[in-house]
Amino acid sequence: MNLVFLASLIVFILFLSVRIKRQNKIRQNNEKSFWERERLANSVRRKPLDNLNYIQIPLETFPTHIMQEDETVLECISLMESLTAQKIVNLTGLSNTDLKLEYGTANITVLTEYDQNYTLLVRTLQKWADTLITAGYADEAATLMEFAVSTRTDISRTYYQLADYYVSRRESEKIQWLKDTADGLLSSNRSIILNHLKETYPDI
Repeated sequence: MNLVFLASLIVFILFLSVRIKRQNKIRQNNEKSFWERERLANSVRRKPLDNLNYIQIPLETFPTHIMQEDETVLECISLMESLTAQKIVNLTGLSNTDLKLEYGTANITVLTEYDQNYTLLVRTLQKWADTLITAGYADEAATLMEFAVSTRTDISRTYYQLADYYVSRRESEKIQWLKDTADGLLSSNRSIILNHLKETYPDI
C-alpha cells in the first residue's frame, strides 16, 4: 500500500474520530441542558396570564357579506364567529418548556389551547383569502391577510400573496412592512419567508 495513501487514511480516520467525539459531546451537553431546563420548568408554579398578547378578531371589518353562497366561505365565517368567543394567543416558536418556565406547569394545557386557537385562526384566514382571490375579490382577501400578518402569522403564503397584491396595486412600499414582520418571527419559517421577500423584491 502506498505510504502516502496510508498516512492520509490514518489522518482522515483520526480527524473523523475527533469530529464524532466532538459531535457526541455537543449532543450530550444539549441533552443535559434540555433536561435541566425541563426540571426547572416543572417546578415553576402557576403564574398570572394577564400579560399575554390576546388577539381580538375584528369580525365587523371582514368581508362576511361576500360570497355567502359559497360553502368554504360560510365555513370560514362560522369558524371566525366561534373563535371570537375563545382566547387566542400566538405562541409560535415557544416550546412547552419555554411556556412552563414563563407561566408555570399548571398553565400548559390552557396555553396549548390558546395557541391551537391561533393556528386555527390564521389557517382559516388564509383559506378564506384563497377562496376570495380565486373568485376575483383581491381587495377583500387582502383585508384578511393583513390582519393575519398583524398577528405575526408564519404562513408563508400569506406574505407572498400580500406582496403580489401590493405590487399589483402599486403599493410596493408596503412590502417593507412584510419584511419587518417576518424578520421578527420566532418561527422556523422566519428565514424562508424573509429570504423569499428579499430575493423577490430586493429594491424595496
